[in-house]
Amino acid sequence: MKKFFAFLLCCFYSLLSTAQTEVTPYQPGITENGITYFLPKTAFHIVVTMTRTSYKPGRLAAYAEVYLRQNNVSKEAYDEWTIQSVRIEPYGTPDKSQAYTIKLKPRTSAPLVSLTREGLLLGINTAIRLPGELTQPSITQVVVDTAENFGTQEMLAAGNIDKLAQLTAEEIFNIRESRSALAKGEADFMPQDGEQLKLMMASLDKQEAGLLKLFLGTRTSETRVSTVNCVLNVPIEKGILCRFSSQRGLLNQDDTEGLPVYICMTSLENLPQAVETTQKKQEDDVRYVVPAVAQVKIFDDKQIYTNLETPVAQLGRIEHLGGDLFNKKMKTHITFSPETGGILRIEAEGQNQ
Repeated sequence: MKKFFAFLLCCFYSLLSTAQTEVTPYQPGITENGITYFLPKTAFHIVVTMTRTSYKPGRLAAYAEVYLRQNNVSKEAYDEWTIQSVRIEPYGTPDKSQAYTIKLKPRTSAPLVSLTREGLLLGINTAIRLPGELTQPSITQVVVDTAENFGTQEMLAAGNIDKLAQLTAEEIFNIRESRSALAKGEADFMPQDGEQLKLMMASLDKQEAGLLKLFLGTRTSETRVSTVNCVLNVPIEKGILCRFSSQRGLLNQDDTEGLPVYICMTSLENLPQAVETTQKKQEDDVRYVVPAVAQVKIFDDKQIYTNLETPVAQLGRIEHLGGDLFNKKMKTHITFSPETGGILRIEAEGQNQ
């Protein structure tokens, strides 16, 4: 998710030591000069890495049991999915119920405000930390297991499928006998050295594998990364995040062909309530979030895929940053977390706080 950052530079003329930056709840339609920002909710970008194996039956699959004594060879194509890993990436999304406007009066000293494209407050009077890119869905083919043509002249001239199956099986057993003779040193044409022996054995292995695929089929494997976004407003013990099918992969919540994959969010701390202040002071303050730490877990009925302890905005509380920090006598630099709305850094008058 690529962010776009608006840096708003406001120059003012007369600075009075008692002036403050006024911040009021945003209401649609307000036309006063100011910068509207949103406090975030902490959302979760769930990254699921899966392996998909696609099976295609061989031309001689129906004869695998007769000639090779393989009784578990499927005659139908199918896909088989497995989950390899699950990862949680927290990110911030605007809380539309927590929108405020910083009014830019000519007697304030808040000259630089940084916002994301969505309107999340990133910084005041400071260089900001760019939110990292979220993982995007992808498909990577890792193995292509295809049959190769190692047929003999007799096999190529076979008039029907029954004859082809018989000749192919005979050739497979001939290859195995030749390999056994080489290993025992009893072949009619023995290699001159160990390196040549390795090459001859590898060639026989390749021929056998190619012919076996006519009976056993071929498999194509790929790695697929899928993502699910989730916002939880309150703690939850067992909510359905998505569903998973070993035949179809990752599915929507309401697709009952798959088994449910759950998400759990548990608050690990109880924050005290914010101290009430006067209405005037509240209107003059910049809002920020004191997030609460939560444990987020992704699991199904058989296993836990991942656990993460992370601060969550909506489980915390909203606080007011004193307007006196932005008067003429004190220039303050503040960096906010785009994921939680919390304060990452405050620097006033060159001193770290």
